[in-house]
Amino acid sequence: VQLVESGGGSVQAGGSLSLSCAASGTTYSSYCMGWFRQAPGKEREGVAAIDSTGSEPTYADSMKGRFTLSRDNTMNIIHLQMNNLTPDDSAMYFCAADPTTVRCRPDYGGFAFWGQGTQVTVS
Repeated sequence: VQLVESGGGSVQAGGSLSLSCAASGTTYSSYCMGWFRQAPGKEREGVAAIDSTGSEPTYADSMKGRFTLSRDNTMNIIHLQMNNLTPDDSAMYFCAADPTTVRCRPDYGGFAFWGQGTQVTVS
């Protein structure tokens, strides 16, 4: 599985960014997909996850109401829309994929496949 993130960048507090993750090399549509982030000196934390149907994304508490995760199985891509960003959202954001079905949540620590990450900076 290959995952390629895009869409990171710099934005002022209160602004928005949209991240994308393109998947290839497997039956992407059956995989759980997730976003994680890691800021310098901090542990990696889960942001959001979405199951194969795309109907019920789940979010970490601090992202609820601000972030929206969606997937397009015809294009093998997921999108993370991030609104009302704060400096605390600054981090490297990573896309992840896993064949799990019952544990597709942002607190699942067993994602098998990872992208290289895209930087988000909020000032």
